[in-house]
Parts: sequence; C-alpha cells; structure tokens
Amino acid sequence: MDDATAIVDVEDVPEVGSYLFTVREPSGREEEVILVRLDDGIAAWKNFCMHEPDQRLDRGVGSGAAMRDGQLICPRHGSMFDAATGYCDNGKAAGQTLVDVDVTVEDGTVYLTAEGMTFLHEGGIDDDLPGSTSHISF
Repeated sequence: MDDATAIVDVEDVPEVGSYLFTVREPSGREEEVILVRLDDGIAAWKNFCMHEPDQRLDRGVGSGAAMRDGQLICPRHGSMFDAATGYCDNGKAAGQTLVDVDVTVEDGTVYLTAEGMTFLHEGGIDDDLPGSTSHISF
C-alpha cells in the first residue's frame, strides 16, 4: 500500500452512524467522505444524497449519518441507501447508488486507497455550513 494514507482506526468508526473526513479530488475539488461500519468491514461513500447533491448525509454535527437497519438515511427526503452497496430502492433517490470511495482495512486501520485522492483532514469541508433544511432527527 505505497500510495495509501491512514485515515482512522477501525475502532473509531462508529457502530451506527458515520465517520466524516475531507479529501482533495485529482481535479483539486474538496469532497466529504463518510466511513460506515459493516458486519464484514468498512464502506466509504461520498457524503451526499444522489437525489440532491447539496444534501449531506452526515451533517457534521458529531452524531454521524442517520442509520436504521443497515441503511443510511437522507435527512431531507428520507431515501434510504444500503450501507454496504450504496443502492437506494425507495424515495426520491430510488434506483440510484451512492458514489463509493476506495478504502482498505489493514491491521485495524482504515486507509484511503482511491487513486488520485488526497486525505486532507478529519471532519467536513466547513462544519459551520447548515447540513440540512430538515428538522428530522433519528
């Protein structure tokens, strides 16, 4: 893993919810990524709803993305994405799949292995921005 960057220890990824961090894309654009714990590992997804890309799944308020029964829930419209596959079969995002980010787990540490992406920091791009127009919480 010559090009891999350590992000976090697996034990620091919440059992329910998400771990939020920021990367720089090859284009120079900053993007937020979330890690979610699965029964058999860790999945990484770009932090936005496919129906409305300005809507963050993890709003950066410390509690992580809302989850229920192994699914990530969009706080705006309630679309639910399978945490393992990223696929949504309901709501306004039905038929769409979250954008995955390549990570690897080795010796209890999660590494960013996505080609051309650079780990910038823990947390969101700007955690002072409003994360949702919804007042729903889970």
